[in-house]
Amino acid sequence: MSTVSDLTAHTGYWLRMVSNAVSQDFARKVSDEGVTVAEWTFMRALYDAKAMAPSALAEKMGMTKGAISKLADRLLEKGLLARTDNPDDKRAHSLSLTDAGRTKVPVLAALADMNDAEYFDVLTREEHETLDRILKALVERRGLRTPPVD
Repeated sequence: MSTVSDLTAHTGYWLRMVSNAVSQDFARKVSDEGVTVAEWTFMRALYDAKAMAPSALAEKMGMTKGAISKLADRLLEKGLLARTDNPDDKRAHSLSLTDAGRTKVPVLAALADMNDAEYFDVLTREEHETLDRILKALVERRGLRTPPVD
């Protein structure tokens, strides 16, 4: 009979425990601001750009055009996003944050900073830097490109 490893013997178990706690608390915080984590990620991706074609945004975020379209529709409904038709191509359009969306991004960023601090300020500066370095190395070496949005 083979030995069956305990759940807690896996690094992934510990990563998931921390990730779930951090993500769920952040989701509650942004929910109080009327958006989801995916919507926040979308808004942050647009924040530094004046306007962007959905296809360029999909590529930047590592998402499908369909997923971008669904997120865009939700943010349009909330008045946080504007869609502008391309006068040269009736099928094309660009997306940009409205004034309300642009105002909300720094509020959401502050919540992200606060959430990070709540979880990771229990580490020493050196531990935090080491954790970041290791996680970034895993992302790079595994070729992970899709930002976590849920």
